Amino acid sequence: MKTFRSEIENPIVEKEIIDLEKKIHLFRGGQIDDERFRSLRLARGIYGQRQEGVQMIRIKLPYGKVTSEQLKRITEVSDKYSTGRLHITTRQDIQIHYVSLDRTPELWSELAKDDITLREACGNTVRNITASELAGVDVNEPFDVSPYAHGLFQYLLRNPICQEMGRKFKISFSSSDEDTALSYLHDLGFIPKIVNGQKGFKIMLGGGLGSQPSHAELLSEFVPVNQIIPTAEGVIRVFDRYGERAKRLKARMKFLIKDLGRDEFLRLVDEEKKALPFHTYEIDTTAFEGAIAEPLLEVPIVTIEDVEAFEAWKKSNVIPQKQAGYVAIGIKVLLGDFYTDKARLLADLIKNYGANELRFSLRQNIVLRNIKEENLAFFYQELAKLDMVNLGYNTIGDITACPGTDTCNLGIASSTGIADELERVLKAEYPQFANNTEIAIKISGCMNACGQHNMAEIGFQGMSINSGKLVAPALQVLLGGGILGNGNGRFSDKVIKIPSRRGPEALRLILNDFEANANGSRFLDYYDAKGEKYFYEFLKPLADVTNLTEADFIDWGNADNYVKAVGVGECAGVVIDLVATLLLEAKDKLTSAQEVFQEQKWSDAIYLAYAGLVNGAKALLLAEKQKTNTHAGIIDLFDTVFIDTNKIELGKTFKELVYQIKANEPSEDFAKQYIQEGISFFETIENYRAKELANA
Repeated sequence: MKTFRSEIENPIVEKEIIDLEKKIHLFRGGQIDDERFRSLRLARGIYGQRQEGVQMIRIKLPYGKVTSEQLKRITEVSDKYSTGRLHITTRQDIQIHYVSLDRTPELWSELAKDDITLREACGNTVRNITASELAGVDVNEPFDVSPYAHGLFQYLLRNPICQEMGRKFKISFSSSDEDTALSYLHDLGFIPKIVNGQKGFKIMLGGGLGSQPSHAELLSEFVPVNQIIPTAEGVIRVFDRYGERAKRLKARMKFLIKDLGRDEFLRLVDEEKKALPFHTYEIDTTAFEGAIAEPLLEVPIVTIEDVEAFEAWKKSNVIPQKQAGYVAIGIKVLLGDFYTDKARLLADLIKNYGANELRFSLRQNIVLRNIKEENLAFFYQELAKLDMVNLGYNTIGDITACPGTDTCNLGIASSTGIADELERVLKAEYPQFANNTEIAIKISGCMNACGQHNMAEIGFQGMSINSGKLVAPALQVLLGGGILGNGNGRFSDKVIKIPSRRGPEALRLILNDFEANANGSRFLDYYDAKGEKYFYEFLKPLADVTNLTEADFIDWGNADNYVKAVGVGECAGVVIDLVATLLLEAKDKLTSAQEVFQEQKWSDAIYLAYAGLVNGAKALLLAEKQKTNTHAGIIDLFDTVFIDTNKIELGKTFKELVYQIKANEPSEDFAKQYIQEGISFFETIENYRAKELANA
């Protein structure tokens, strides 16, 4: 078996990659259950594709920041293991597709050479922490949020509190009150504030999209910067313990807060304070301070031949920075897809003539930062060679779309195909909207809203529609969503469902009516003034399925008739319900707790022991066919089923044993005691299980 010792400097990453390779070997040999292996690989950024036998790899890029070296490394990996196409996601990650599972450890080892990770890019984990792509250069920001996003990312990566939660958990950092990182639809959303000279954040709690979008609630108007990590850890611990684990569609934090109520949820967070390893945590910001790096090479002086085109590009795609004399350049990337040949040249460009940094945006674009204003003509010339000067960055013509039926198991109808067609319509028929930044169009291939369709001014959701015995691809048209700023936003109304082929005509009708009747109003004000029923009525003729043509049964971007084929979704992992697997997992947690204890990481060791206790209890409860929806429920139910009935004797209740984690500070003595009690508990339940099997 190959090892990566000579290739990876970080021993933790090396161990993880070797472990992944071993687990793949065991899975191939039938020694690891398919569902358990799925959970393991998802937490390492490996996601099953719609196409059988290949994987999508999600590369985790905190707040979208990438250096030239990292971008080149990603291109090399994509060329070697994938198809050369890079896809920017709405969470600032990069995805590559059609990767063999057996090659993923080697792929990860290649990425690790430039400090790029796959950890917790998918699965029931804290996903990539996003931030406004202009953070650090935004003229409206109180301060740069980048170091705080980075600090929280580093703190949570591999942290035991967030490895196997009931569902995914999403965090964002906006650079200003404009809230371009969409705090109102995140589990935790941070908006920077300065109060009495002190830096801190307004924090929003429990937002989310999906089939039931939920606006985040206010956690606090102001939390000082040195308390955001303890605050986040307390919230995640409560979600991990009380969050739903069996009913996938009810397992996001927004549902837990709805069930408990905001005040009770925050009371439980407050209960966790004693168990936290830090009550304040200073985040080092020095790496983000200091002068902007000078270009490595002297920037050539160039003469622009088409001055009109250059000026139009500057107006559309160039953004002033707060640093005098510098600008950012927005590169509009159609559907978030670009290719390794151009990416390598772009990497050279920013290293030699820029400040060696770009950021991927939430709208699936690229932003070059810290470009000297005097060098804009040269950058325009070089980007034009790469076909990267298309106008309309962050405008109505800059459509966001998830991969949909191209590669995703959950896709119902094409999102990329219709997005491509709508962009064509806008460019060809509506040049007057070329610089409109108040209307966003977003498209998702299913209800899960990876394309964020239900928070856009104009949104489309992939669906299907019946016409007799036939099924055609369809679109739900949604209107009236948008960002209001400072933690507030609104979700779109579901107006009408139409055949997908009529999507362009729906857009035409909406824009034509807006031009004719808005009287200069902003789109959202116009929508509110007219009301949902008004739009339903003039779009209603498009919903008629009695007059479908052959073309209506062929989805955008496809040549064959539509077939509704939805696979097993992996976005949130799968609940593992095999007793033997859970017992093995519990034992692994306790072993890991002992290893971490030797590293003097008391809090991590305690939490791993906690996970071992709960997993062990869950295993026995499942053997008794008991429901185990939440960690808190498992703890209570174990006492009812085993302790109160004297089937198992612990000398105390299981609740008393487990909840010592909340009553004690994370000291060396308590960690040692708690781990030992966990080991004793495991021996007890293992003996009980053995007797039960012997008597069966």
